[in-house]
Amino acid sequence: MSRPRPRPPGLTTAPTSAPIPAPSPSARWVPAPILRLEAAASLVRDHRHRSGRRRSGSRRGASGPAPRVVLANGLFDLPHVGHLRYLRGARRHGDLLIVAVNDDRSARRLRGPGRPLIAAADRARLVAAVRGVDAVVLFGGTTVARVIRSLRPDVHCKGTDYSPATVPEGDLVRSLGGVVKVAGDAKRHATTDLIRRIAAAGTPGADRTRPRPRRAGRRD
Repeated sequence: MSRPRPRPPGLTTAPTSAPIPAPSPSARWVPAPILRLEAAASLVRDHRHRSGRRRSGSRRGASGPAPRVVLANGLFDLPHVGHLRYLRGARRHGDLLIVAVNDDRSARRLRGPGRPLIAAADRARLVAAVRGVDAVVLFGGTTVARVIRSLRPDVHCKGTDYSPATVPEGDLVRSLGGVVKVAGDAKRHATTDLIRRIAAAGTPGADRTRPRPRRAGRRD
C-alpha cells in the first residue's frame, strides 16, 4: 500500500468537475492555512503555474481541464449547516477554494451592535477546518472587491439569497474574466435566526422554532 503524500498548504488534487472525494482513512488531514491577502494571491499564482505545467506535461497536453480558483465569502458568525453546504457547494465549482471572512469591524458595520458573536480569528479557524477549503483570508469593508482584484478568481460563489445578476461584485468579477455562481441550499438557516431562538429559549411563551422572515442577502 502506497504511503499518502502530505498535502501542500493551500493546494488540492481534487478534479475540477467531480465531487469532493472521501479522504483515505490513512491520510493525515490538516486545516487550511489562514493567510494574508498577499500570501493568498501568491498561492493562487503558484497553483495556476503548477496546474499549467501538469497540463502541458500530460498526454492530453493543453486540452486538459484548466485550473479554476473559487472565491467564497461571508461573516460565518455562529457557523451552521447552511454555511457548510455553501462552502461544499462552492468547492465543487473549482479545484482551489479560498474563503474570505469579514473581520470584526466590517462584521459590526454590516450586522450592528453586539455582532459578531465570535471573533474574526476564531471564525477563520472554524472555516479553515471545513474539508474542501484550501485557504482563508480576513478582509475589511462592506464588499469583497479588494480580495477579488487581488486574487482574480475564476469563479465567485455566493449563497442562494443572491442570483448571479444581484451579486454586488458581479460586474467586477466578469470584467476580470471570471464568472459568478450560486452555491448552497435554500436559505432556511441564518445566524440571526439562531440568535433569536437562543434568546427566546428563556422567554415564556416565545415561539422557539419558527424563524422570522429575513431580508434577501443575509447569510450571516
